[in-house]
Order: sequence, then structure tokens, then C-alpha cells
Amino acid sequence: MKDASDFIEMVIPAQAEYVGVVRLTSSGVANRIGFSYDEIEDIKVAVSEACTNAVNHAYNKEENGKITVGYGIYEDRLEIMVVDRGKSFDFADIRKKVGPFNGDLSVEKMSEGGLGLFLIETLMDKVEISGESGVIVLMTKYIRKDEVEPGADKISAFESR
Repeated sequence: MKDASDFIEMVIPAQAEYVGVVRLTSSGVANRIGFSYDEIEDIKVAVSEACTNAVNHAYNKEENGKITVGYGIYEDRLEIMVVDRGKSFDFADIRKKVGPFNGDLSVEKMSEGGLGLFLIETLMDKVEISGESGVIVLMTKYIRKDEVEPGADKISAFESR
């Protein structure tokens, strides 16, 4: 698999008032690489949920916790990693350690955090999670290019019959 062509990393305090900073950054990055308005909104909600889970569940009140958010920018997708132990990380190395989200529980049986993960999985194309040394949530959203075959002109082809 091709490495990210660009990588952006930010570290924020694990406090609710900084989740908006991550939302704005996510919106800017997604807009820059060509996602539609609706896709950008989905990305913002998913990243907010992952960060909010980290704010609410990763640290006790005495800890000055950090959340690290990494953006791997590829030609065909955006991968966003939210790590609740706040350490700088090797994106490619951590990426190998995460596994798919298991959404087998019914919505009624999920805890608040589980419902957030369910929402993330619904909004993103792929979600992988690791509980090794904190929680790592890797979310992938693919860029949908025009679904018409390049060079295809359906009107002209239809008229020539």
C-alpha cells in the first residue's frame, strides 16, 4: 500500500473546548483534497465523536491528557487517526496494528461511547480500532471521483444510434 503523500499531525489537550479546533482542521484538510460538502460534514462529525470519546473516557480529571490527531493524505483517500495517549506516532507503524471495528451490538445495548463508534462507522468508509496503549481510532474516507467513465459522452453515444 502506498504511503501517504502528505501527513499532518496535531496534539491537543484532552478537553472538550479543543474538539472544535480538530473539526476545523479536518474540514480544511478534507476541503483541500476535494471532498464534497456532505462528505466534509461526515468527516467532521466522525472526528468529533472520536475526539469526544477520548476527552470523556481516556483520562481521569487529574491527568493533563493529550489527544494526537494524524491525517494521512493519499491520492484516493483521507485517513484520520485519533490517539488518546497523545504521543507522537509513526503513522505507518500504528496503522498496521489496528483492526476493524466490530459493530455487532445492537444500538440499544451500546454504551454512549459505543454509540459514538457506531456513528463513526456509519459516516466513514472504514474504521479500525486498537486498544493497545490507549485507544487508536483509524478512520478512512475515500474520495469519490466522477463515476462516469473518463471520455464517455452518453448523450452523443445515444444520439448516434
